[in-house]
Amino acid sequence: MEKYEKNIIPKIESLYSNFTPVEKNIADFFIHNTKNMDFSSKNISEKLYVSEASLSRFSKKCGFKGYREFLFVYKRSFEEEVPVIIENCTKKVLNTYQELLSKSYALVDENQMRRITKLLTIKKRVYVYGRGSSGLAAQEIKLRFMRIGVNVESITDSHIMKMNTVLLDSDCIVIGISVSGKTVEILNSLKAAKAKGATTILITSNNEYEFKDFCDELLLLAVKENLDNGKAISPQFPILVMVDIFYTHFLHTDILNKESLHDYTLNVLNDKD
Repeated sequence: MEKYEKNIIPKIESLYSNFTPVEKNIADFFIHNTKNMDFSSKNISEKLYVSEASLSRFSKKCGFKGYREFLFVYKRSFEEEVPVIIENCTKKVLNTYQELLSKSYALVDENQMRRITKLLTIKKRVYVYGRGSSGLAAQEIKLRFMRIGVNVESITDSHIMKMNTVLLDSDCIVIGISVSGKTVEILNSLKAAKAKGATTILITSNNEYEFKDFCDELLLLAVKENLDNGKAISPQFPILVMVDIFYTHFLHTDILNKESLHDYTLNVLNDKD
């Protein structure tokens, strides 16, 4: 990934909550528009039923001197891509993210996503094991799935993983996360879970044949040299990419009910005494 293009849309989105209702209407248009057209203030004001002065105020809130300057930047997204000079460190990080996304796309197995979705639907309890950065990802998984009604717990302490084995049975799923595939505590805990009759899933970048002996599903992650050391890119990134994919699959199995649960959870969290 050698070319990058500055885009005004993320800036508009970051300011969205500061806009008035009229300005949000203008923002929605520019965020979602994909067509090159006559963007003159006269044409856009007539199209959106707003005044030209509103377009000017909106542009100034976005950090520009006026609508003309805003439009100059916005229209660049419809022109031929122009390389932007950026620092080597920034380029290295962005290139790595792009590489990991491309590799994640290549690794996604849609049939496997459907299988995992079905398991999450029929099993009564889910436990997610992770250590270090993988433990942080495990906690994120818990928060994401709990909001849509899944009985899920994350465990990041190896001693509690061992003790948790007594609670496992065929109604449980145990998801272990180890980017390297060498975290002994995670592997041993999955073996113990399998012995108790639980369904086991290992999220890893290491496709070892022996994992199939105690894992029902092996969810492969994109990997790059030294990724698990977290030197430049967080090791959580490829984990969360894959999690987001099967989260989305799971959400769409009963989207109305799950979105209702999600909204209810957020309302409870935001409820003030």
